[in-house]
Amino acid sequence: MALSYRRLREISRLLPQIHSGDCYIQCRSATKLAALSIIPRVYAWERNGMRMPQSRFSTTSEVSYNSTQELDLLSFIKSSLDEREGPCHCWLNRSKSNRNFLGRDGTFLVLAGRCETFLTTCESVMMLEKVKSLQQRYPQLHVMGFLSGSSVSLGADRSHLIQYVMKEYVTFPVILSNRTFPEMDNGACYILFKDFESPVFYHEKYLDLRILNKAVEEFHVQDDGRARSRDNLKSTWVKQFEIIKEPYVYALRNLLFNFPGCVSADESGNRLFLSDSSHHRIIVFDGNGKILDCIGSSPGFEDGNFESAKMVRPASSLYDAAEDSLYFVDSENHAIRKADLGKRVLETVYPNYDASKKSNSIWTRIMIKLGLRSNDKRPEEFDIQAVMFPWHLMKSSEDSFFIINRSFETLWILNLASGEIEQVVKGFPKILDVCGPQIMEKVSLLKQMPHDWLQQQTNAVCSPKRLPYASLISSLTTLQNHVILCDMVGQQILKLSEEAGVCSAFQFSNFGILGLPYWLASSLERVYAVVCGHQEEIDHQECFSLLPGRIGIQLNVEIPVGTELVEQLQEGCIWRQARGAATEVLGAEDAGGSSEKVGAAQQWYDELDNLAFSLSTPESELNVEDDRTTSDIGFQDARVHIDCAVNTSPGTSEVIVYAALYLKLRKQELLEDDQEKCAARIADILNSERSGKMGRDSFIQFLLNSNRDLRDLIFMKPLHVRVKLDCLDHPKAANGKDIILTDSNIEVNVLLSS
Repeated sequence: MALSYRRLREISRLLPQIHSGDCYIQCRSATKLAALSIIPRVYAWERNGMRMPQSRFSTTSEVSYNSTQELDLLSFIKSSLDEREGPCHCWLNRSKSNRNFLGRDGTFLVLAGRCETFLTTCESVMMLEKVKSLQQRYPQLHVMGFLSGSSVSLGADRSHLIQYVMKEYVTFPVILSNRTFPEMDNGACYILFKDFESPVFYHEKYLDLRILNKAVEEFHVQDDGRARSRDNLKSTWVKQFEIIKEPYVYALRNLLFNFPGCVSADESGNRLFLSDSSHHRIIVFDGNGKILDCIGSSPGFEDGNFESAKMVRPASSLYDAAEDSLYFVDSENHAIRKADLGKRVLETVYPNYDASKKSNSIWTRIMIKLGLRSNDKRPEEFDIQAVMFPWHLMKSSEDSFFIINRSFETLWILNLASGEIEQVVKGFPKILDVCGPQIMEKVSLLKQMPHDWLQQQTNAVCSPKRLPYASLISSLTTLQNHVILCDMVGQQILKLSEEAGVCSAFQFSNFGILGLPYWLASSLERVYAVVCGHQEEIDHQECFSLLPGRIGIQLNVEIPVGTELVEQLQEGCIWRQARGAATEVLGAEDAGGSSEKVGAAQQWYDELDNLAFSLSTPESELNVEDDRTTSDIGFQDARVHIDCAVNTSPGTSEVIVYAALYLKLRKQELLEDDQEKCAARIADILNSERSGKMGRDSFIQFLLNSNRDLRDLIFMKPLHVRVKLDCLDHPKAANGKDIILTDSNIEVNVLLSS
């Protein structure tokens, strides 16, 4: 038996030499003697009952298998995993804390191409959408990008790649290399491999997504059941929004807008609806720039009131005056949503989940709300009729919508009454035949804009060659003899007077409506910390030893040198929390919060303290405190003053304060219009130490490419302060029975780093 085994091994080694006309791969999933046989590549797809279509891959240039050069490419990628930057490469869109990506095991999907052509073609956008779809479907799949070219400048091309990451919402790491590899001579391609062995290259740009999905699925089957489903991927204590992947461009999220992609208008109500796409919200403001409302709280997929509803990268919107509702595209969720502006409630129009919602019990809805069960209803198989990464939305008739994706390759016609897709149209020429008048109406408005500005905007998005400005049709609207435009490069909103021909930028106000950004407000008592790339940074922490009782805390915050507040800090931009042996009585959003107990062991002390405080505090003083919670926060001597008061019991406690300060550079100190100095100053204020020099330089170059006066750029400086309180026992009265209640006041001086 052993002799037969050895002979079989020798024969199997010689087979590739005898059949030199075909390319072979070895079956790696089998472990018995049958695994020693060699399987031709055209039959390798049949291991799970699927035969690869011969007509689609008819030449070896379209699908190729491992060779010496390919192994060199994999070796280069593998060697770069440990270094964020080297002589021939640099990583972008990758977090230092994302250690899961450093593993060499598992299935990898790489989207590779030449940097000179990949960032400017619509074909690359279609390929990227397929990769993103697989990334969403298989969270355990390692996805990365690889861009190379002999003319690549690792410094200069970073800003272009950052712009690309923003516009296409790329959430996976990307390697930028100045080396060339022959595998990419035929253009962009997909590379699929497991454990850095036996890579398979797919060079076809229009590869069917179902075939690529089947290939990824086959690799997961080989994992011997180790691949986990989406529902079991994270701890049950982790909410949905905490595991949503986002681009790792740290400083950009602290700008007022993060890729303002689309805008629509309510003419009669003098309202504008801006899709602040990468902030996952829709901002409602009037013709003067005053912010009126905000739809959306954080990335995710959840209906409900505006403060709790979630979306991922909203895009084109359409206002319905009869319903006083806003229909909009939820791009990364492949959905159409409806916001009832009167009731301030968000619901999903497509996909239609009404049947599943009605069947859910109250307990099921509670489990989904707590993040203990997934609300993901995506089908097991890809539906060729389903909407995927929509961007543009137009009214077709009274009961149907036109939905178009970014690359203008697919049009879906949605029936509002049924919530179903009636028709799918492929190809830009056919799309023009169906909805050409609506597209040309918007394009005619764009012709009023300066050619240089239009060229800059079209470089930031992908447009069909037949109609270069078509991609901008959802980025403009009209309101009271003005054309309103989204400047996706300068991160601002412009208005062009049709009569005077003068173009100016909106001056926004009332930032308290926006509330605290979702990446600052951490969930209460996280049991399991998700490795999502962003860990909390504390600007200031201090510890005090005091007697228990009422403690008044005043934060004196010095804003960075050379900056000024755009407007006074509003209460809506502040979040306070008291933990341990303390309860918050000033600054709480809920008036009832002052009576909550934060520890069963302290309940007796808290009842005594609160009773004494309520009896000793005049009613007029309480009214003054309630008024202060709705007023602007004080600002004196270049300092922001934030007040907080807590009732403490014996023991340890902590008071946490978050705030969002909206700033801009002080023009008096920048007499010279030196944009490089302005960009460097903003980068120093916003950039985290985690970004490093590479991140800082890339952000500076990004700001310089915006072609705007950076002295008018509004940015948000986050504030995070923690005050720890160590309270001793209550002092006793002279009779030894009664306790003495004390009032204390402390000041905490905070200097924001810059």
